[in-house]
Amino acid sequence: MPLFAIAFPAIDPIALEIGPLAIRWYALAYIAGLLLGWWLAKRICAADRLWGAARHPRPADIDDLIVWVAFGLILGGRLGYVLFYDLPHYLDEPLEALKLWHGGMSFHGGFLGAALALTLFARARTLPVFSVFDVAAAVTPVGLFFGRIANFINGELFGRPSDVPWAMVFPYGGPEPRHPSQLYQAALEGIVLFILVQLLVRAGALKRPGLVTGVFVAGYGAARIVGEFFREPDAQIGYLAGGLTMGMVLSAPMVLIGGGLALYAARRPA
Repeated sequence: MPLFAIAFPAIDPIALEIGPLAIRWYALAYIAGLLLGWWLAKRICAADRLWGAARHPRPADIDDLIVWVAFGLILGGRLGYVLFYDLPHYLDEPLEALKLWHGGMSFHGGFLGAALALTLFARARTLPVFSVFDVAAAVTPVGLFFGRIANFINGELFGRPSDVPWAMVFPYGGPEPRHPSQLYQAALEGIVLFILVQLLVRAGALKRPGLVTGVFVAGYGAARIVGEFFREPDAQIGYLAGGLTMGMVLSAPMVLIGGGLALYAARRPA
């Protein structure tokens, strides 16, 4: 263990208090991700040259789509956490599942909830499903970045004990210095993945519906698996067989399915 560790920047999880109303950084992260994603999605949909002959959502569609996605993301994320990460606790105290302000959101659950919302929206507007998915995939890393930064501010989802020079002692992680794995994940799932999908979009990948979606799904799965090697598993689950974590188990199918979809879309004519 290092003789010294970087002090954790003790930022108050509550960004602003107005009387009894407390606005948390975690909520602001979701709002920032949705708003910036909405803005970028409208710009992508307005650039017809990126799509070629592919039928795609118009900027006006995004104004309604953001509402559908927000509900799918929040409901799916919470339900996924309840089912995948702490089901016994919520069976004992079912009303706790409604208390979103206590934390507990699953990306994989949010992903499935958002995917269902995107599918229903595409069918309601008679739009190609994969083109709608591609728009969402192109902007989702923005929200992932802000979400991981919020995890860091909350001092949650911290890393495993480490002796690297930048290890930190987290307020809820005991006395041992640990990897700031939230920042690793913000870099991989947010910045790196964002650059990758934006390069694909600019290279004309939207002309092959499903390609951007496949690369995003596989890229997130790979980035999450890498991040799990540094992240402390959830205390109520711990390590699974072979030293795997729940995050690894849930992400492995994403790599396979996303890779298969990307390969299929890439082989189709533009």
